[in-house]
Parts: sequence; C-alpha cells; structure tokens
Amino acid sequence: MNFDFKGYLRQFGTAVRFLLLVTVVLGLVYPAFVWGVAQLAAPGQANGSLLSVNGKPAASSLIVQSTQDGLGAQWFHPRPSAVSWDPATSSASNLGPNDPKLKEAMAKLRKQVAQVEGVPEAQVPVDAVTAGASGLDPQISPAYAQLQVPRIAQQTGVSAANLEIMIAKRTTSGLESLLGQESVNVTLLNLDLAASRSR
Repeated sequence: MNFDFKGYLRQFGTAVRFLLLVTVVLGLVYPAFVWGVAQLAAPGQANGSLLSVNGKPAASSLIVQSTQDGLGAQWFHPRPSAVSWDPATSSASNLGPNDPKLKEAMAKLRKQVAQVEGVPEAQVPVDAVTAGASGLDPQISPAYAQLQVPRIAQQTGVSAANLEIMIAKRTTSGLESLLGQESVNVTLLNLDLAASRSR
C-alpha cells in the first residue's frame, strides 16, 4: 500500500486553513460584532452597569454594596448575604425552607433588625431576614426601605420626606422587575443618599 504524501499535505493544508478561518470568524469577527451591537443597543449594561460619582466609577447597579461598617447606621441596608456581600463570590445559603438552621437564622435576624429599626418583630419584612440567590442582589422591597427611613433620618439629618422621595424614585414596578413585585435598588438609593448629603 503506497502512502499518498501529496494527498496528506492537501488534507493537512485544508485543515489548517479551516482552523484559521474558524478562529478568525468565531474568535474575532463574531465577538467584535456582538460587542458592537451591545455598545449600540445597551451601552450601560454592556459595560457592567457602572455608576459614576464625580466622574469616577463608584459601583455597579447590579451588585449590592455592603453597609456593614462603622457608618452602617447612616445607610439603607441590603438583604442578608450568604457571602457577606463579597463581589468576588456569589452564592446562596442552600438551606431549604424547612431547615431548622434557616428558621433559627431568620429568627435571629428578625430580632436584630427589629432592634436596629426600633419596631416590633412582626413589622420586619421577610426580605430583611432572607438572603438573595446570589448574595449580591441590590433589590429590597419597598416595605424594607420604608422601615429604615426613621433611622436614617435620625442618623443623617435628611428629612423623612426627602428619603421617601428617593425611595419612590428608585422603586421599579412589578412589570419592570419581571417578577410581579415592586423592588427598590438599594445601591442606587444609597448613592442618592450620599449625593443629598454632599450638597
């Protein structure tokens, strides 16, 4: 049996050319096309939904910012987080609704939130004591945002009426959230609060 060296070279050459073509099309042309369409159709979302303060990137509207520092009482608090609001990770607690550990954690958090906000435990909304699926979700319920108004007004000197206006501005309808429930972006809310205090 004779080895067809020329035929082998032809097949090898065809394979190399196909590899180069696919690399250029799928590795360069297609990603550049998708990037270009994204920049035209939704530049903010395509670039990470970044928010700027004084011309410098300050946060992403898609990721919550932790308020668990020494000045935490002056800010709207987000939902609890299974990853301690660390943007380098994203995870839920993986505890089921009937898990005793989850019920115990929720009871403990409900008591803490009630004490911080100065309200009975029965008034604490469920999202104040349950973590989101990613641990980084910036949305809270309007009820949880409203619950925090007296504390923030007292801590910052910003009037409750102005805080109510900020909440209303950052409240999205159920249709916008696609979940049938209104929500408030606490990252945007805290940036509004910071801007109002810097005037």
